[in-house]
Amino acid sequence: MDRITHHGRTTVARTRGRDTDGPGLLCVHGSGGSHAAWRAQFRLADTTPVTALDLSGHGESDDVDADPGYETLSAYVDDVVAVARAVDARVLVGNSLGGAVALTTALERDLDLDGLVLTGTGARLAVLDDLLAWLDDDFDRAVQFLHEPDRLFHEPSDALVEASTEVMYDAGQAVTSRDFRTCHGFDVRDRLEEVTTPSVAVVGVHDQLTPPWYHEYLADNLPACSYEEVPDAAHLAMLEQPAAFNAAVRAFLDDLAD
Repeated sequence: MDRITHHGRTTVARTRGRDTDGPGLLCVHGSGGSHAAWRAQFRLADTTPVTALDLSGHGESDDVDADPGYETLSAYVDDVVAVARAVDARVLVGNSLGGAVALTTALERDLDLDGLVLTGTGARLAVLDDLLAWLDDDFDRAVQFLHEPDRLFHEPSDALVEASTEVMYDAGQAVTSRDFRTCHGFDVRDRLEEVTTPSVAVVGVHDQLTPPWYHEYLADNLPACSYEEVPDAAHLAMLEQPAAFNAAVRAFLDDLAD
């Protein structure tokens, strides 16, 4: 376990395959999540070092006093930059809010990046008004909504739903609401041409939260972005279909190495 101190707080991350050749992956979870979203991606450590962090206020990382929106997003970018430099990771893998963090890092920070894996995310991440209201007033209803079919998961096992629900409750209502409201304000559609880092947009074909066309838009508008689909999966494809997701990441890394 790594504990990286920066900006007066500590961010916790876990790394596998430190001695493996490769550019190093840094995996960034989504709203109300934690490093546990990437447990199956540690299998990629035979190819490259793999790090997964807890953003501020999630998992074991210190929280940050930030308003929802750009202030929170910028704080999360600070987390990512600090960890990436500490572990020498040059490929960011971002899911949902984590994708917004990855894109913002590429746009606004002087961090040497070889690639971006953008999954369950988009250039704009508007959130349903009802969900935003439930996150503030009826957290149980919000969590239930997110775990209905074709949202976080396509056809989830009881174990996946239980684990995902536990992580969201561990993050808590205030942090999870802050995350989703930060997503709701995110929009970099007019800046995608500035992101010249090689990228891949990977989507679970049943994702209703950030549907395939969000990822097609990324592939069409980022200067160097390919598009990959993961069958039988929704928003958290890396958890629901890890073998297929990891295969897409391995193929992307192979392309970077060519």
